[in-house]
Amino acid sequence: MALFLQTTFLTSSSSLRQKPCLSSWASHISTSRTCTRTRVHAKIREIFMPALSSTMTEGKIVSWVKSEGDKLSKGESVVVVESDKADMDVETFYDGYLAAIMVEEGGVAAVGSAIALLAESPEEIEEAKSKAASSSPATSPAPAAAAAPVSESTTGSGAVEKAVVVTPPSPSVVASAVHPASEGGKRVVASPYAKKLAKDLKVDLGRVIGSGPNGRIVAKDVEAAAAVAAELGSPAEKVSAAPAVQAPPGIELGSVVPFTTMQGAVCRNMVESLSVPTFRVGYTITTDALDALYKKVKSKGVTMTALLAKATALALVKHPVINSSCRDGNSFTYNSSINIAVAVAIDGGLITPVLQDADKVDIYSLSRKWKELVDKARAKQLQPQEYNTGTFTLSNLGMFGVDRFDAILPPGTGAIMAVGASQPTVVGTKDGRIGMKNQMQVNVTADHRVIYGADLAAFLQTLAKIIEDPKDLTF
Repeated sequence: MALFLQTTFLTSSSSLRQKPCLSSWASHISTSRTCTRTRVHAKIREIFMPALSSTMTEGKIVSWVKSEGDKLSKGESVVVVESDKADMDVETFYDGYLAAIMVEEGGVAAVGSAIALLAESPEEIEEAKSKAASSSPATSPAPAAAAAPVSESTTGSGAVEKAVVVTPPSPSVVASAVHPASEGGKRVVASPYAKKLAKDLKVDLGRVIGSGPNGRIVAKDVEAAAAVAAELGSPAEKVSAAPAVQAPPGIELGSVVPFTTMQGAVCRNMVESLSVPTFRVGYTITTDALDALYKKVKSKGVTMTALLAKATALALVKHPVINSSCRDGNSFTYNSSINIAVAVAIDGGLITPVLQDADKVDIYSLSRKWKELVDKARAKQLQPQEYNTGTFTLSNLGMFGVDRFDAILPPGTGAIMAVGASQPTVVGTKDGRIGMKNQMQVNVTADHRVIYGADLAAFLQTLAKIIEDPKDLTF
């Protein structure tokens, strides 16, 4: 669903005319009602920073797709904005000219603050530039609900109107936004528009040096690479947009580094979680049968993450209270869907892509979906419904050899399970002998307002039975 950005008319020469009107049926009643019809003569519009998620309070300008003075047509991408979860293209909702950019690439602006001015004709560009020079984006007032559509209203200084729309990338944009891999195995970080442009101009992004924030490749880098290639008469993919630079130095001790947008969002969520009374329960699960199943189906594209998510979902079917959530402190909800969110570490932060209806989807489709979600997460192209609809969360550090840890409960959910590594362990058998089994530790952090110790213990017993006899995972 499109999100509308608010824009305010700057009307140095605008006029407002009010004309009383009477409804056709009003003549049949004793009292008449007068309505106001407003006409707006506006030439310059402010483009505001949009709210791309419910937790977003500020956004970073990744790249300007258009330059000052460029003519814009309705539906064209103007700027790429980094929210706390993903990068999104911002499209213009009106024809006009990008008159003045108020927040440059790499700059951060609060949701609702002005980031650029849009002029209706070339004649107003200079006027818009002067207005931009006399105003500061940091002091622009942020509306109370920037993400919600706002009806037209009037004030003493002008009228408020929507001028820009933010739409999720189309399937072709999403596909091109997945980070390509160079021969060295490194991911190329580029804006969505830069990737699309590189494809059109046949530029190899793996050989382009980015000039954007943190080395990100932006559109002008791709254009420069293509231009240099044309002058030299050589293929564009063999030319860098800038001379090679040394690798970034290591961490500078004693330096102060501000949070990225995503890190700020994680920080706020973690602080919010402190208001929830939680408790933790651990359980040891034997994984010999699960490990054997994984070796058998790995060649078919099945991932261990998908197996764990499927096993968890099947256990949640039998224990719906573990899949419930309390949001208002007065009641809790038995969620109708079992959506398993899985924590993924990405550059500069953490995000939880969601495997929706994990109990109903077969393991092969679930694995394909998981790979797709991970690619989109690393490309910062997840859509809101792909990361904010989780009802139960998995956090797995087993691949790093971590044997056990505790996880912090995400706000709005009932429980999160921390999964450790499966390791060979000497155990005593029921007949009094000593044997060797692969075992893993899981620790669940739960909201004690909704979930009690006995509930969690019963859930973990069911989960252990499913993992230790995983025949139902592949059906």
